[in-house]
Amino acid sequence: MTENITISVDAMGGDHAPRAVIHGADLALRERKNTRFIFHGRKEQIDPLLEEFPRLKAACQVRHCEEVIAMDEKPAQALRKGRNVSSMWMAIQAVKDGEADVAISGGNTGALMAMATFCLRPMEGISRPGIAAIWPTVRSDIIVLDMGATIGADARQLVDYAILGSALARSLFDSEKPTVGLLNIGTEEVKGLDYIKEASKILQQANGAGFTYHGFVEGDDIGKGTVDVVVTEGFVGNVALKTAEGTARQVATYLRTALKSNWISMLGAFFASSALKALRRKMDPRAVNGGVFMGLNGVVIKSHGGTDEVGYKSALGLAYEMARSNLIEKISDSVKRFPVHVAASELPSDTEAKSA
Repeated sequence: MTENITISVDAMGGDHAPRAVIHGADLALRERKNTRFIFHGRKEQIDPLLEEFPRLKAACQVRHCEEVIAMDEKPAQALRKGRNVSSMWMAIQAVKDGEADVAISGGNTGALMAMATFCLRPMEGISRPGIAAIWPTVRSDIIVLDMGATIGADARQLVDYAILGSALARSLFDSEKPTVGLLNIGTEEVKGLDYIKEASKILQQANGAGFTYHGFVEGDDIGKGTVDVVVTEGFVGNVALKTAEGTARQVATYLRTALKSNWISMLGAFFASSALKALRRKMDPRAVNGGVFMGLNGVVIKSHGGTDEVGYKSALGLAYEMARSNLIEKISDSVKRFPVHVAASELPSDTEAKSA
């Protein structure tokens, strides 16, 4: 038996918490039996659910937290109200205290990022953390970041995301020098906003320092899997993610309607049932649920708040793999490898430039 991995869980985070969270943890435990859980939340709601899952009950502990962060609370308000007392904060605190290897929550994204940043602090050499998503493509899974941690960015932050994303790619894909591309409106060097062009120049200089810089990529390159890591700012990244999820559901609806349109189509669907099931699994957003908070002194996973137990199982599986891969050490190594990162860190941010 390999060493246990302990996951600290905000059991109250998400639209269907705590039932979906607890059920998802039981499903995850079936696949990874050396997982242990610390659930943070209201015991009067969690304990009865654990009675339904005796195997999970034996592999967890419950820590009571009465305070729960609402999905619509502003990050600053959530931080003031929930610091040291909420289920979200205590899930993160367990990582800081060394009691857990990774924390996970399906709660308010802005509040989770604020609490994680305040509690764990950004790593040395990283200006601002980002959220990375594992993205399925026609080639293989890739990494896209930032998915919404920061609205707007500057060249320094995009460079940081390239460092963080390449470290995650080395952890997940066993690639010594993953390819990195900057998302842009065209692949020509003259196209794009100034901060994207500036980041591209820095990454060209650092090419080979733990990654291979591909250059600019466009939106359709994400689905093609042109590069291992796609770097963008949070507003664009979040819109791209939601658009892709919506498109997957739209195509699935079209397919179901077409296959039920007449008896010939239904007969064809019957003979192609195994292939259709495989396609359904591939297009199911629950199978790739979970965003990794990158650039902090500890690993935090954000699950989709509206997902069910299957989605939580996927997010918990991602948390397990992040803990097992020693992600923090690999990010630190990536920062050390980057020859021009000091210069990038000295670039003025948008706020600094405006005040100058």
